[in-house]
Amino acid sequence: MSGHQPSMRDPLARARGIGASGSGVSHWWIQRISSVALALLTPWFVWLVIASAGADQASVRAMLAQPVHATLMLGFVIALFWHTKLGLQVVIEDYVHTRWVELALLALVDFVCILATLACVLAVGRMVFTA
Repeated sequence: MSGHQPSMRDPLARARGIGASGSGVSHWWIQRISSVALALLTPWFVWLVIASAGADQASVRAMLAQPVHATLMLGFVIALFWHTKLGLQVVIEDYVHTRWVELALLALVDFVCILATLACVLAVGRMVFTA
């Protein structure tokens, strides 16, 4: 008995030093941080929606133009779309097994999340700077 355990890792991965402790850890941490941000910001967002129910557009715009609300809204939007992108990325990587379809879906998710984030940031900026 030599005491040598056979490795389950691919020899090429072992030679390159990549494996389970690679970029997945930072992805995991960022997803946890974005979920904590969303857990803290969602009650504020729900309160904002309830507080502005029935109000006219000018009142809602004036409320969102306040620096505290604008800052919280930007944080909520950025955390929301970042968390969405990370979550969909994991689902696509785990369940789509055709490489070109996987890459196309990942690019589509990135594009949609970036576009939606930019649209929300521009909308909040317009409310703040034109109020």
